[in-house]
Amino acid sequence: MTIRAAIRRPLAALALLAALASAGAASAADPYPYDGMRVLESAKSYPALVAAFNEAVEAEPRVFVVTRASATVGVRNRFGEEIPGNMVAGVYGPEFAKRMLEASIPAGIEAPIRFYLTEDPQTGKASLTYRTPSAVFAPYAQGPGAAPGAADLAAMAQELDAIFARIAGRATAAE
Repeated sequence: MTIRAAIRRPLAALALLAALASAGAASAADPYPYDGMRVLESAKSYPALVAAFNEAVEAEPRVFVVTRASATVGVRNRFGEEIPGNMVAGVYGPEFAKRMLEASIPAGIEAPIRFYLTEDPQTGKASLTYRTPSAVFAPYAQGPGAAPGAADLAAMAQELDAIFARIAGRATAAE
């Protein structure tokens, strides 16, 4: 191992720890979970929750997983280290993308809407967190800055609320 590599690994670990510590400090001051956020505890292990989540999304014909990012996989691949299970999955569908963009081009930055799957290393159980689509799209559908298609956007978000609730319920349901 080169000196540069020997220095890089501890520095990367320190950066990760600093980011986690600052996130914890920020959340202590913030009212978590935030408005519109749903946190569902599961009796499942992280791998079982990921599998159940995938099946739950597949059961909804109007949406699918568009993006996936996993700090767990990234850290393992980059540093050869194991951290607790952690994955963000963006879920959306073309029907909703079309309707969203017809109602509000600026709202497009919010898609896909994310689910966050995390593992509690102390219990070995996993949880699923997401913001309801209505909460995500609220800034574009309500108030003085509302989009011209605000009513259509709000109606679409309510449809997605029901779909996301079904996905979350199926994924976290007891086996």
